[in-house]
Amino acid sequence: MSLKVVEEVSAEVPAEDFQALEEKVYRTIELYKAAKEARSVAERDVKRIREQLEEREEENESMRRELVKLRKEREEIRGRVEKMLTQMESMAQEQRRPNNHRPRIQRTEACGLKSSTRSTTCGARMEITS
Repeated sequence: MSLKVVEEVSAEVPAEDFQALEEKVYRTIELYKAAKEARSVAERDVKRIREQLEEREEENESMRRELVKLRKEREEIRGRVEKMLTQMESMAQEQRRPNNHRPRIQRTEACGLKSSTRSTTCGARMEITS
């Protein structure tokens, strides 16, 4: 502001009103500074949270890939175990004991294994009884 404008405002406005206006201007400046600082803090927080989100998404994707891999491995192992159990059952049937006393191999399905769907979180268990 030029000096002339300040002098004109001073002449038109009583001193008390001018002081009140001056205080309001200073409070407005302080509020503006506080708002500007709060905005800066909020922007830093947003940046940090976005970075954390990206890291979590990468971890999540990595865990999904590992889960798919482990499920495939589990299915492969289940198939191999089923094949071995079938072979053992065949061997047991071929080796019949005299007096019609032969060993029985009983396959028990553990943890809810369904032979038609083969969906379980653990595997099959085998019991041999004679």
